[in-house]
Amino acid sequence: MSKKIIAIIAGAVATIAAVAVTFVAVGNKEKTYRLLKMFEFEGTGIVSREGKGDITPYANMVLESGDKISLDTGILTIQADDDKFIHLDPHTTIQLIATGTSSNSKTSIEIIEGGITSDIRNKLSVDSTYEVNSPNSAMSVRGTIFYTYTYEIDGVKYTRTCCFEGEVVSKLVYKDGKESVEEVSVLKGKEVIVYEDDTTTDYLYSEPQDIDYETLPDDVLIWLRDMIDNENKKFTITSPEITRILEGPFYVTFVYNGIEFGRQTVGRNELAEEPVMRPAGTGYWGFDFSTPIKHDTTIEWTE
Repeated sequence: MSKKIIAIIAGAVATIAAVAVTFVAVGNKEKTYRLLKMFEFEGTGIVSREGKGDITPYANMVLESGDKISLDTGILTIQADDDKFIHLDPHTTIQLIATGTSSNSKTSIEIIEGGITSDIRNKLSVDSTYEVNSPNSAMSVRGTIFYTYTYEIDGVKYTRTCCFEGEVVSKLVYKDGKESVEEVSVLKGKEVIVYEDDTTTDYLYSEPQDIDYETLPDDVLIWLRDMIDNENKKFTITSPEITRILEGPFYVTFVYNGIEFGRQTVGRNELAEEPVMRPAGTGYWGFDFSTPIKHDTTIEWTE
């Protein structure tokens, strides 16, 4: 009888202890929890984690602050909290820094190479921040959709930021790591490009320009079209306009002395044909006809 009582008491104590442990764990979870996971992944890539080395990513993989994430080919989307989605371009490497709680979040993305699309679906709380940093610029937002891409041409480093919805605040970051005092507001439908050469870090244009959608990567355009068609998003470009950029047809117009000489309709990545008839006895069409057509093109006669 006494053994049975002792067993019952021991079981009760164990149950109370288990409840206490669960309460503490949940309590701690509520204080520190931030959802960071690989929302979507198909292709080839690597997650580099301090103390663990390189890890092959997979869908629903739990991520940690400080992870360096690389996508070589395919699709990779990171989810932070319930309402922040980060889409990586192929050949992109970032470092993800995420601290605070879900209601007091500090999210910083360092673009090492390539580009990302940030989709922040709810306005951030007063105490929360979301920043995207490149070697020569820093972008901060309170809730928006925008694209940031880094690239280099002839030794000059560029960062391009396109705001599709909401507003992005851009700052220059100089070689010594200091940020400019001046902030540039990039509104919906506008973009800025920051360049950095051996002596200067500055904006390529004196003020934000209209987004040049034709020069955006196909993956970004497809994602924008999907948001328009399935999420009823309103951007400064329509779904049919995106389809034409992606597929064509495009018009190749031949011009002689300022007057249209002829026109061809060409599909995307197809070749224009040099006209059989020539507008003059001497001269040539100033175009390499082995170049695939990717947009409406005007070709002029050169004498």
